[in-house]
Amino acid sequence: MSVHPDLHQQYVQACQSLGRSENPFVAHLLQEVDNNYKTEGTEGITLKVAGNNRLVPVQRVTDEDLEVLASVLSNTGFVTGLDLRYNVLTDAGAKHVAAFLQENSTLQYLNLMFNDIGTSGAELIAEALHRNETLRHLRMTGNKIGNKGGMFFASMLQINSTLEKLDLGDCDLGMKCLIAIATALAQNRSVKAINLNRPLLYSLEEETTAHIARALKNNSSLVELHLCKHDMKTFGVKRLCEALYENSSLRYLDLSCNNIICDGAKFLAQLLKWNKTLEILDLNANRIEDDGAIYLSEVLALYNRTLKALSVVSNNISGKGLVALSDAMKINVTLSYIYIWGNKFDEATCTAFSRLIRSGRLAPSCTDVEPYKVDGHIHLAELSHGLKKHYYWTPSYGEEMSREANASLAIAAVSEH
Repeated sequence: MSVHPDLHQQYVQACQSLGRSENPFVAHLLQEVDNNYKTEGTEGITLKVAGNNRLVPVQRVTDEDLEVLASVLSNTGFVTGLDLRYNVLTDAGAKHVAAFLQENSTLQYLNLMFNDIGTSGAELIAEALHRNETLRHLRMTGNKIGNKGGMFFASMLQINSTLEKLDLGDCDLGMKCLIAIATALAQNRSVKAINLNRPLLYSLEEETTAHIARALKNNSSLVELHLCKHDMKTFGVKRLCEALYENSSLRYLDLSCNNIICDGAKFLAQLLKWNKTLEILDLNANRIEDDGAIYLSEVLALYNRTLKALSVVSNNISGKGLVALSDAMKINVTLSYIYIWGNKFDEATCTAFSRLIRSGRLAPSCTDVEPYKVDGHIHLAELSHGLKKHYYWTPSYGEEMSREANASLAIAAVSEH
């Protein structure tokens, strides 16, 4: 076994040489890494310097703190992941991130979600990825890089051939950079998962959805696609479905928080009749209502045997549509995960899903409802399960990647992280 460097001691020395004050939170985490190695020995660890950690006192990482940490980790081969979410890094910190990405040859996972990195910081990080050949997963979630910052990442996708997962959700992307990213994806063969949630769109014509659909026709590597809050309506869903008839790689499609009604659900149902690839469909917070649920249930009962998870949370579905979905599950044994909370439960719905759970057809960990009885009547209570439970936060204890916590990652994982 190779000798493990003393990270805490290196950190203390780096603070002294750079004239920086020690961050007690960073020092504590590095001391933990050293102690764990002495007792267990470990390689390929992810250093979790998350600013929303509630188990220990946290002093959030600043740009100066990151400069010191990067100097310590620059030649450390056993750290393959770095989680810096919810800190106070700015464009100045992004400069240290970019330098680190060019110097380090082992980092595979980098989480920068919800810092204060802007357009110029995005440019530095994207340009560093022109030359970096090891990073596979980057999360920029919640950094307001804007349309111009997104354009730098679109250019990067035309050059980089290593990155597999890119999260640009909640980054204030605009129409131009979404179209540029879609154009890059038509040629890129390395990206397997991309998150483009909540762009800032000022058009009702759904141009961006049309461009993304065009990219899906030509892309044979994308496994996971998030298009939450794209103001997508029936026209956009139709274009996506037309593209997915020709796509044989996409396994996870997130269309949550759009304006999809029963007509859009009908196009999705027709797609599922022929599609043999899609495993997860997230329609959370749309408005497909009973007609849309019935369209989906008919196809799931009679034709589709590929879909494993379906979320129809908060879709204004009443008992008629929900019972139809439960009936489809009696026939379709492939569909294992279903999430229905936020709809209009009647007694028939409660009884139907209670029977599915009691019979063992639907595991309690694979749905977001749990039956209970009051005065002889069955009701459904909400369970904290879902497709994206740990998208914004990680648990204080328990397994972060468990199916109960986050079915999307467990069913259609695209990489180690």
